[in-house]
This record gives sequence, C-alpha cells and structure tokens, in this order.
Amino acid sequence: MMHHEILIGGFGGQGILFLGRVLATAGMLEGHEVSWFPSYGPEMRGGTASCTVIISAEEIGATVTDHPDICIVMNEPSFRRFSPLVKEGGLLVINSSLIRENCSRQDIEILKIPANELAGKETGVAETTNMVILGALIARKPILSFSAVKSALEEILTGKKKNLLSVNFKALQVGKNFEEKERQ
Repeated sequence: MMHHEILIGGFGGQGILFLGRVLATAGMLEGHEVSWFPSYGPEMRGGTASCTVIISAEEIGATVTDHPDICIVMNEPSFRRFSPLVKEGGLLVINSSLIRENCSRQDIEILKIPANELAGKETGVAETTNMVILGALIARKPILSFSAVKSALEEILTGKKKNLLSVNFKALQVGKNFEEKERQ
C-alpha cells in the first residue's frame, strides 16, 4: 500500500511550503489522497518554515507526522531538529550546500545534494533550489512521476508566474541528473 509521510524543513524564503504544495498537487493529480500542512516560524522570511505532506492510497487520518519516512532538510537548524525523527529505513534528503554536519544514523538512507550550488550554476536562479531537491528526491525514490510533478507546477504557476515554468522544469531535471550520476 502506498503511504508516504514527508516532512520538509528550512527557513522562510527557501520555498519550503511551495515544495510541499507541488508534492501535494502532484499526488492529487495521480489520484492519491493527500494532505498539506504548513507551519511557520515567527517571521516569514528568515524564520523557520516546515510542512508535512502525506500522500496515500487510503484516507488520511492525521495531517501531521512525528516520524516521517521521507524528510527534506534545507538548513542546519532543520537538520538538527528533524533528522532524528526519520523512521528507521526512511530517507533523509540533505541540502549539503547549507548543511555541513554529517548524519551519524546508520538505519536510514541519506541523499546529500548541493542544491544551492546546482541551482545557481545550472539554472542561474537561486530560488530553484527547492525544485533541484525535488528532482533528486523523485529520482532516488519515485513516489510520484516526473510528469505529475511537472503538471503540478503547470497548475500552480499560472498567470504572471507562468514564465517561471521553464526554469523550474530545468531545476527538476538538474536534480534528477545529479542523483542519477551519483548512483552510477
């Protein structure tokens, strides 16, 4: 049975909530039950932000999770706070551009990706770091299809934001390519 509890943490301005929204929308487009639960720190930009996304084949009982099976951490405070919570056998995705600490856990899978560097160098847009991370995640653990993620972006980025589609698509591909090269 398909059931994924995903926790995403970072600071405001890193696109944490947007990343969660893309995951939830893609899950809906694939016909799954989804929940998206954002959490903000005291300030929007610079304060902490996190969100929980649950994608399931069955009805979802609780919208938050104490022990996610997938955790994406975009900065060191989120790494320290959330990495101990990942379920045994789960996946921890680390933005190694901003997180220098090593995770000592041996009971989880770890994916390190220098998302800030890749976003800046490969797309020229630092704000696509979240999509680089998402591309790497989906390449490592295909919980959703790339086509559903792209369709979710098309659904979310409309009107004046439609011009951001191509750079976000490129960022997804950059993350996917990075993860595929790392596995070889």
